Amino acid sequence: MEQKLFVYNTLFRKKELFEPLSPPHVGIYVCGPTVYSDVHLGNCRTFISFDLIFRYLTHLGYKVRYVRNVTDAGHLEGDGGDEGEDKIEKKAKLAQVEPMEIVQKYTIDFHETMKVFNVLPPSIEPTATGHIIEQIELVQKILAAGFAYEINGSVYFDVEKYSKTHDYGILNRRNLEDMINNTRDLGGQDEKLGKLDFALWIKAKPEHLMKWPSPWSLGFPGWHLECSAMSNKYLGKQFDIHGGGIDLMPTHHTNEIAQSMASCEKIPAKYWIHTNMLTVNGQKMSKSLGNSFLPQQLFTGDHSLLNKGYTPMTVRFFMLQAHYRSTLDFSNEAMEASEKGFKRLLNAISISESLQASATGEIDIAPLRQRCFDAMNDDFNSPVLIAELFEATRVINSVKDGKLKIDAENLSLLRQLMKEFVVDVLGLKNEQLANNDLPKVMDMIVNLRNEAKSNKDYATSDKIRIGLQQIGFQLMDGKEGTSWNKI
Repeated sequence: MEQKLFVYNTLFRKKELFEPLSPPHVGIYVCGPTVYSDVHLGNCRTFISFDLIFRYLTHLGYKVRYVRNVTDAGHLEGDGGDEGEDKIEKKAKLAQVEPMEIVQKYTIDFHETMKVFNVLPPSIEPTATGHIIEQIELVQKILAAGFAYEINGSVYFDVEKYSKTHDYGILNRRNLEDMINNTRDLGGQDEKLGKLDFALWIKAKPEHLMKWPSPWSLGFPGWHLECSAMSNKYLGKQFDIHGGGIDLMPTHHTNEIAQSMASCEKIPAKYWIHTNMLTVNGQKMSKSLGNSFLPQQLFTGDHSLLNKGYTPMTVRFFMLQAHYRSTLDFSNEAMEASEKGFKRLLNAISISESLQASATGEIDIAPLRQRCFDAMNDDFNSPVLIAELFEATRVINSVKDGKLKIDAENLSLLRQLMKEFVVDVLGLKNEQLANNDLPKVMDMIVNLRNEAKSNKDYATSDKIRIGLQQIGFQLMDGKEGTSWNKI
């Protein structure tokens, strides 16, 4: 049966039938991380959400080219991303290392975190520094079209001139006057003709480390420009889906549209998809409030707000229990409920493999399977899908307990349903280590703890022991060394 998928398009603030520009091919561009620090949970939620979308489109049979960039230069500290000091350079100077050492460290960290969350790698992962030529060419096109100007070696996009012939606020739904009145004065503002103008190319100061030659100056590209150049190179002037966190919509994505319209008179993407925020006990996650924690802290439980650690798949399941467009509120109670729910699903898959079919059955699985598709076809509604999977779990347990009979055809369909939606679409997997791997892993952990003790790093030694205890392993120190057992 053909599946009709509807997606919520931020551009028009409504759900629309998903009709790719060149079926069966689908092009997706998602704004990736700026690699100057550990990836935070809010970003993880965005990438897990788009992993769900990538997986489901692939499951429907589309040939998806998924492009997710890495910003490794040009993202400055200001709200709009092009005022202040470069985030990567600032970190490099504090650590007294090369900027690319910072990029390498946090790119590896990002990839490892995504792997732990079972996030599939994108088809292409371009970097900003690898596409300087394309960015310079794009600036030249915008200048030639008359929507940019050069001052003292820097090039700026002329928002007010652009707005005379185009709708600058088409995505953020704000009018130009309101945006001008609500824009605070920023450093370097005296160079710009208008308060909303943003940098396409920035002349580097002598002390700036990351800079490239251009027709205007030795400098570096603006943050907004990078995504326009890379999406254009790998997906063309117009593609199907552009995504990112909701925080990127008012400025970054608004400026991407302006750049694209100025250079080729096309809105780059047909559908704009934005994920919502992650809050903690009803409050926005922030370092100043002390309620911000990293994925690794969530796994180990090493934070004052956490009762214990949770496995990566429990965290992924927790995130997928909320619709990607709704605010997701973290609490220990919600995490503990997710832990129980995830275990129920895994247990049901295991039970389904050992069920025996009867000659005749009392249940038809086809409508339940279609409801799973219906949930995902309604703007990737993972919470409704999960509710249907719990209904499938109830059926599995009823068959196991002898309360329901199921024939061979429907049992096969039930097993298929659990695999395709729990494993293939939701991207959840059993984290239990194989029995032959567990001793090797535990021996390695025990050795790490022994090294910490020998170095008199008792804080790390205790953290390892307590962390293992929280996930069900007990360490015992004796004359012959340290042994372990499952509690």
